[in-house]
Amino acid sequence: MRQILNTHIALLAIALLSACQGNRQGGVSPTGDTLTLDYAELLTIVDYDGYSVASIRDPWKKGRNLHEYVLVPKDADLPEGLPKGTLVRTPVSKAVIYTSVHSGLVHELGAQNQIGGVCDFQYIHIPYIIDAVQRGSIIDCGDAMSPDLERIIDLEPDAIMLSPFENSGGYGRVEELGVPIVECADYMETSALGRAEWMKFYGRLFGKGDEADSLFDEVSKNYQELKQLASQAVSQPSVIIDMKIGSVWYVPGGQSTQGRLWADANASYPFAGDTHSGSLALSFETVFDKGGEADIWAIRYNQPMPMTYRQLAADFHGNAELKAFRQRNVYGCNTASNLFYEETPFHPNWLLRDYIQICHPEIDLGGLRYFEKISE
Repeated sequence: MRQILNTHIALLAIALLSACQGNRQGGVSPTGDTLTLDYAELLTIVDYDGYSVASIRDPWKKGRNLHEYVLVPKDADLPEGLPKGTLVRTPVSKAVIYTSVHSGLVHELGAQNQIGGVCDFQYIHIPYIIDAVQRGSIIDCGDAMSPDLERIIDLEPDAIMLSPFENSGGYGRVEELGVPIVECADYMETSALGRAEWMKFYGRLFGKGDEADSLFDEVSKNYQELKQLASQAVSQPSVIIDMKIGSVWYVPGGQSTQGRLWADANASYPFAGDTHSGSLALSFETVFDKGGEADIWAIRYNQPMPMTYRQLAADFHGNAELKAFRQRNVYGCNTASNLFYEETPFHPNWLLRDYIQICHPEIDLGGLRYFEKISE
């Protein structure tokens, strides 16, 4: 089987060589037009005559680029003197997408027929993709950490979209296929709109640049309107987020997208002064010391049945000592029954709307989308 697989890999690499050449050498045209990105800090897109260059800055090593992509339309000849980078012929017609987040965005942009395969299918709640996998028009490529190479080879994709991680050590045998790997580092942006703005890059990959630009303009405008509305609220309630799992309570850092979203909802977050953009692994005692008297407790969880106060108290006795628990002001988001993870990265305005209504119930925005008050 290994010998057969190696043969398949070699044949596919040869077949795709002309479409997937990476690290081309050449000079960059001096007449490039840089796309205006108002919030994204890790992404730059420059349009040149006949091609575009998308540069992704390394989130973990300042001053270094993680990857550069040279996007050339499929219906055009390759321009002379292309710069160094991974060549991607656009629009991508058959992509393998590792995450439900990016699968959801591609579907929303109207490029769902260009999804050839997905990973971690068991975590995808998007009806179209579930139906397509069951019908066989989208292939389940297995676990994102160890994808099914034979299925990917049979698909003959022209791009693979995955999320990079610090010190990951590469992507294993997938790198040997000769298929452009698009490193989706949007989750490392430190602002919600910064992450959402990456849809402009993904839209251009799938030939949906205009649709992506229009969608982001709508998202950004609505987000800023909601932020302005929240700033006018008289009260500024305090809030703690998520809960203790095992021996650790992971809370968003003060400069994380979640921490900044709550700030934009005009809430007081006990860890707002922290400078981390990721999560903080803290003890219950540390969180209790800083946030035990918080007015609101917002929890994200994944389980078949809704969270209850009885379950919270049974899971850990200290939960019942929190002010928000005592005053029955706990909100839960069951990610098993809604599209929280699929929607909110590229629609932070929808999440901000929930946060504003939780913190300022006097502001009527039509009801909650992801959260609800938990019951007894």
